[in-house]
Amino acid sequence: MLRLPTSLSEARRHLAEGAVPVGGATLVWALWQRDGFPEQAMSLRRLPQANLMEREALGAAVLLHQVDGRVPDVLRRAASTVGTGAVRRTATVGGNIVGSTLRCLLPAALVLDARATVLDRDGVYETDLAEVVAKRPLLLGLRWRDPVASGYHKAAGEAGGPPPLVVATAVHADGDGARRLLVAVRDGYEVISEAAPCRTGAEEVLRTLDATDLGSLPAGAREEVRREVTAVLDRAGGR
Repeated sequence: MLRLPTSLSEARRHLAEGAVPVGGATLVWALWQRDGFPEQAMSLRRLPQANLMEREALGAAVLLHQVDGRVPDVLRRAASTVGTGAVRRTATVGGNIVGSTLRCLLPAALVLDARATVLDRDGVYETDLAEVVAKRPLLLGLRWRDPVASGYHKAAGEAGGPPPLVVATAVHADGDGARRLLVAVRDGYEVISEAAPCRTGAEEVLRTLDATDLGSLPAGAREEVRREVTAVLDRAGGR
């Protein structure tokens, strides 16, 4: 039985009754066919809070092909490169971040410094992305502050091959007028994220990043980080 709640109270009740959350079912359908279907599943596609798409918010039930220019470039471009067109027409934001081992949207969400709104049997609360990845709660959506500039690069990959390199970047304006750069890299299945102040030029920022875990990346990945960081700082400099 598929539950389709239209309110948070309904969704919370279905969770308490043991309903299994499902996004677009692109990741679990084959497993269910092999292992058996749950007695109850729950989709958030009719829940208003999970279908938001604004400049600083994105709901977990939004289909990837629907993610458009209302959100920052880094998130829009990340969604547009997931799988095939058929996959993007069924896969959801929440399913990609919580259910997928690739988590193609995670680097983009990390550089936006996004916070997650989640639902459990006790109610709605806000948490960070580290908890979302570790505990895999029912994700309702993401919220962030609009960056000054952002960028996204995904290397070409082969079907059935290793996950392609992803480099996501965003420049944020802090309350005191200073700016800081956030960078997230997916190398294989691992995602590394770091930050650096933008008080000086690109070379100083890159030296700061080289002193972090990003400096341990393979040479090709470090070169791509260099290109993406330089490009996003150039775009931010004009704003």
